[in-house]
Formats: sequence, structure tokens, C-alpha cells
Amino acid sequence: MGMEYIYAALMLHEVKKKVEESDLEQVLKAAGVEPDPARIKQLVSTLSNLDIDEIVSQAAVATVAPAAPAAPAQAEEAKAEEKKEEKKEEKEKEEEEAALAGLGALFG
Repeated sequence: MGMEYIYAALMLHEVKKKVEESDLEQVLKAAGVEPDPARIKQLVSTLSNLDIDEIVSQAAVATVAPAAPAAPAQAEEAKAEEKKEEKKEEKEKEEEEAALAGLGALFG
């Protein structure tokens, strides 16, 4: 089933109209889509047994939920970057101290 049929049904539902074959056909034609009567009939039949509001609310929750685990991953990446930076600074400090010790030995 093409998404344009689903979008048309959702739009009708959003404006509080019953999802009927004739209305779906009109919405699809207005969008520049040549409606397929068999697809329209199948969609209307399927939607007649479903609670569209419940499906939409579940879909909204499902799209929000996966975003939450990304934050810990970003935090771990930031910590790893900080550790790399600290190690780099420590290494530079050690190299500097070694260079100063070497100079001290020359003039010592």
C-alpha cells in the first residue's frame, strides 16, 4: 500500500472526517495521485477495525523512545575525548620535563 493512501486517511481523520472511499479518492486526486479503487477499498476495510488515534499515539511514542539512548552514547564519547586530551597533555608535560632534565644535565 502506498504511503500516499495512508497520509490521505490520516489527513481525513485529523480533520474529523470519516475515512470513506469517496473522500480518500478526492484527497488522492487533489494530491495528483491516480487513485486505485482496490487499494482504497482495502484501506477503508482495514481502518474500519482500528483505532487510528491509538495507533498514532503509539507511533509518536515509538519515534521518541529511540532518541533517549543516544545521550549516554554521546556522553561516553565526550568522556573518551576528555581522557584522550588528558593523556595528550600528560605526555606533553612528561616530554617537557624530560627535555628540561636533559638541559639540566648539560649545564649541571
